[in-house]
Amino acid sequence: MQLKIYQENAIDDLLTKAKRLLGYSGGKKLVFKSPTGSGKTIMMAEFLKQLLDDRPARRSLGAGGEVRQSLGFIWTAPRQLHIQSREKLENYFETSRALKCSYFEDLDDRKISENEILFFNWESINRADNIYIRDNEQEFNLSKVLERAKEDGREIILVIDEAHHHATSQISQGLIQMIGPKLTIEVTATPATITDEDEKVFVQLDDVKKEGMIKKAVILNDDFDNFIREGKIKTQKLSGGSEELVINAALKKRQELVREFQKEGVNVNPLVLIQLPDRKTSLEDRIRERVESILKNKYKISTEKENNKLAIWLSGEHINKEEVEKSDNYVEVLIFKQAIALGWDCPRAQILVLFRQWHSPIFSIQTVGRIMRMPEPDKGHYGNEILNYGYVYTNLDNIEIQEDIAKDYITIYTSKRRTDYKPINLLSCYPKRHREKTRLSPLFQEIFLKQAKEYGLKNKIDKKARKFDLKIISDYKAEDVDALAGAKIIGDKEIKASGFDMQKLFDFFVRNNLTPFYPEDRSVGRVKEAIYKFFEQELKMWYGDVWEEIVQIILSDKNSRHFVNVLDKAKEKYQAEVVKRESEMINVENWNVPETLSYSNEYTKEEVKKSIMRPFFVKWGSEAEKKFVEFLEKLPSVEWWFKNGDRDATFFAVPYDNREKKPFYVDFIVKLKDGKIGLFDTKAGLTKQVAGPKIDGLCKYIQDENKKGKKCFGGIVVNTDRNYRGRWVYFDKTSKDFKDNSFDNWTDLIL
Repeated sequence: MQLKIYQENAIDDLLTKAKRLLGYSGGKKLVFKSPTGSGKTIMMAEFLKQLLDDRPARRSLGAGGEVRQSLGFIWTAPRQLHIQSREKLENYFETSRALKCSYFEDLDDRKISENEILFFNWESINRADNIYIRDNEQEFNLSKVLERAKEDGREIILVIDEAHHHATSQISQGLIQMIGPKLTIEVTATPATITDEDEKVFVQLDDVKKEGMIKKAVILNDDFDNFIREGKIKTQKLSGGSEELVINAALKKRQELVREFQKEGVNVNPLVLIQLPDRKTSLEDRIRERVESILKNKYKISTEKENNKLAIWLSGEHINKEEVEKSDNYVEVLIFKQAIALGWDCPRAQILVLFRQWHSPIFSIQTVGRIMRMPEPDKGHYGNEILNYGYVYTNLDNIEIQEDIAKDYITIYTSKRRTDYKPINLLSCYPKRHREKTRLSPLFQEIFLKQAKEYGLKNKIDKKARKFDLKIISDYKAEDVDALAGAKIIGDKEIKASGFDMQKLFDFFVRNNLTPFYPEDRSVGRVKEAIYKFFEQELKMWYGDVWEEIVQIILSDKNSRHFVNVLDKAKEKYQAEVVKRESEMINVENWNVPETLSYSNEYTKEEVKKSIMRPFFVKWGSEAEKKFVEFLEKLPSVEWWFKNGDRDATFFAVPYDNREKKPFYVDFIVKLKDGKIGLFDTKAGLTKQVAGPKIDGLCKYIQDENKKGKKCFGGIVVNTDRNYRGRWVYFDKTSKDFKDNSFDNWTDLIL
């Protein structure tokens, strides 16, 4: 799979910090915080693979000189999550076989072998009477397993998944002490506020959203009036509402999503999750009966065989649950309780229903996490905004958002476009996201294989030519030290190369031929993977079986030149492709103001009359923006105005050139009653150096569109007085006419 940019950056960060900590004496701790739905397990899998691939970094100096650092791993997780994690990692390592994934019963010789991960359930191992903890005749318990691994000189890396669930208890701390890991990695979406970590790696929620891995936000009671009082959300219309009203709202939204997925040509059947409160009395049983009755009698959704649209996932009761996670599964509604919160992955789940008797009024990540994943993370967000959000419907009369956990997920305000809006159909653009230029992305493998074919590499290399020996310099004596300047001293003594030496030589060979790319671990890994793929496809040699033979063929004097030639050609093509892709802009032919926009509690509602979005929610970026809105509100000629955003295809942008093509998201779009459209960007304290390319981009855009019959005008807009008591003027010329700190050739904004 293609890793996302933020995933690759996090893996790099983990690798750098883990290698540094492994070089110190004593046990160290690394905390890895990454939001729910960001692919924590996949990032950890790739990080562990790269840690093992990076052989030169896995050395430590012992008494006898340079020795290899041998690593074994333990992966622990709460409840049954370790099973899911093992399946994901085993899947990930299927091709590379970088690590062996085992349970206790799979261990050979009752020990953790090199590059082996032992998976176990944290709660069970935490119990003193556990079979893997207590002594037994076979000497097959955790302490003995660890003892044998350490006798083999193996350092243990302990991964604690969902660490916030269990890593801080006294029993857990005792168990960590018994394991005695060289490095402990705590993986969590919500780390404890006070930790004693030596290093930390954080993935930001915004980066995960930008890459389309998770939904943009969760909207609470869409189409109902919400407001906040004393930090709590109050539901006006639903506070006295019934279960039927809430279910009706959720299923109506489901039908809307079904239609929009069909329009997008996407085969996803959106799933409604109905969460029942944990049973305390017979009251909870009656809620379930009522819910099932409403679904069956009003909506024809039931568990009956001829229907099968309802699934049940309760303790000891699983109905129609098989394959419910598949994107096109027929189940429309799933009834469940809190128990499935952890680790359950169903990207088509998009609507969550909570009832008044629900046991907790606190929104946590586990509550909203179930409906945050995008159904097609490789594609990311959809063109239709409604599909990029999760929806929660509830008749709870107040819900508290846990401040540091879920606040960035929950959207509590929805603004809708006015019904009198008529399409303006502007040409807009947004950037296609690509990898950084300084590193190699998975695209390199594709280019290398193509270049190998064009070069005829398969027929040019000699499979029988091998590099077996290394030459070292022995007994060299310089009579004249000054004469050494510029001299080339050649090794004259051959020694037999070990597998480890071969690995070092191969890494050195790749690093040496990476220029102009930075020779960091990930790029080295990309080149090696490309070469391994060539041997697999063209010569039917799989590196998992004959790795040493492959490396010897590559490094032999007869063959190495050919690999260097293909690498050079591939790097040239890759650079050209990346430069082309980096500045790639995607056009939106008929952009219009979005039908709906959602906002978090960082935004405030402002009373305005001419905003095309109702109500108007805002988080002011500058005083200039605020004063410009006040100016627009007073003008009779203004039909409406729209405060633009600055992300993806949702908002309006014009292209500009600043050594590469970029989008310029202007601050305001203003529609006049005579049909003209003003495009304005508010600025305060402006210089040509800062605004030049944007000025030219906007000027060219307006000229080009007006040639096609549009009626656009606008530019950079400022007030002539720093206290906003002067004239509003705008600059509609090119940057060559722009004079710093002078309004001589600006146009008065008289609308």
